[in-house]
Amino acid sequence: MAVTKIKPIKSTLKKALDYICNPAKTDEKILISSYGCSHETADIEFGFTLSQAIDKGNNLAHHLIQAFDPGEVTPEQAHEIGRRLADEVTKGQYEYVLTTHIDKGHVHNHIMFCAVNFMDYHKYNSNKKSYYQIRNTSDRICRESGLSIVKPGKQIEYTGKDGQRRTRPAKEQGRSYAEYAADKAGGSWKDKLKVAIDTVIPQSSDFEDFLRRMEAAGYEVKRRGETISLRAPGQKSFTRLRGSTLGEDYTAERIIERIQGKKRTVSAPKRDNKAVSLVIDIENSIKAQQSRGYEQWAKIHNLQQAAKTVNFLTENNILQYADLRAKVEEVATASEQAGAALKGVEKRLSDMVLLIKNITTYQRTKPAYDGYRAAKDKAQYRAANESVLILHEAAAKALKAVQAGGGKLPNPAGLQKEYARLQAEKQKLSSEYGKLKKQVKEYDIIKANVDSILHQPEADKAKGRDAEL
Repeated sequence: MAVTKIKPIKSTLKKALDYICNPAKTDEKILISSYGCSHETADIEFGFTLSQAIDKGNNLAHHLIQAFDPGEVTPEQAHEIGRRLADEVTKGQYEYVLTTHIDKGHVHNHIMFCAVNFMDYHKYNSNKKSYYQIRNTSDRICRESGLSIVKPGKQIEYTGKDGQRRTRPAKEQGRSYAEYAADKAGGSWKDKLKVAIDTVIPQSSDFEDFLRRMEAAGYEVKRRGETISLRAPGQKSFTRLRGSTLGEDYTAERIIERIQGKKRTVSAPKRDNKAVSLVIDIENSIKAQQSRGYEQWAKIHNLQQAAKTVNFLTENNILQYADLRAKVEEVATASEQAGAALKGVEKRLSDMVLLIKNITTYQRTKPAYDGYRAAKDKAQYRAANESVLILHEAAAKALKAVQAGGGKLPNPAGLQKEYARLQAEKQKLSSEYGKLKKQVKEYDIIKANVDSILHQPEADKAKGRDAEL
């Protein structure tokens, strides 16, 4: 699994970049990548982008750290996972430097990206929502790479401003790395406290008796108004009895209800009754063998899903097994083609945004370069304008590679229009790809149900026997 955290860089940007690019930590700089800049001059390039912003805020960059379990990933795998994370977080619009450190007991990535994007020079908004998006993206990439992830915690319900009931992950899900490490070693303070509370509640007659028993168990109790906090022996800080810290079952109010024997009522989430689910293999289900109630429920569930499967096949005029197999392959192929087309557009957008950046940088720094060429004392002029000249030379080098095929460079305004057109195309393809992926999943379930209902042998499937549905 990977643990992520992000923090702003408000000063000493070059020092921070030098630290993450340390040769001793990055296998002599082999494990260093960058986008939209060179890691050697990233501080200068970040600075130029920041200088173009009207409202750049107080941050120079954002420092994202992604740490892996010891021995779970190779440095090369970690670096590739970090590159994918950086690309998705920055969306091809922010310069970044990625390094993978191997000098500690665990491999970890450092991603440092400019606080302002180089497309429209708007600042990156770092908040709880953006952090959860980063963590979810990191988890998804880890899953796709065959790594474990931090399991999500309980879902809690709340009422939105519009009066609608919604669910969100309980805040206990976002544990610190120290707590995660403690949990691996034998339980975090929060986990131990919850176990202690669960143990004491059945023995307590009321809330005051509960607190006395917690004190007898070694916990220090602190009262501040209506807020109750507990601290275990050896624990540095107190832990409050509140839902955002321990979970909804561990607030003072809920503990009182639990002592009184009241159960918490949670409304069940609405399900899409039209969707088809997989039938359950009751014969090989350990749970069905252990519970007659579950077995009975599974039988009813299977009958319902079989009926939905038949309805789906009828509605889509699929009457032969060969037709179903052909449809599954057709939808899977269409999904792969849409995914490839989407990646192609994303690649063109990425190349175009770098081209726009380099042309813009070249044009804005050209007067300084012309001054350098006309200067009598070039050494003195360069010393006074070194940062601007470095930017101009880097942009000129990148554009020279683009011009290798001949022809003039495109106009930035024309590129901006083409970029907007490609963005619209990307959104359309993304929507189509999402629908096709949903179809692939749906047809996979239908086929699996048909195979289960018909007990279609693998040998017959391989021969492609045409069975009537």
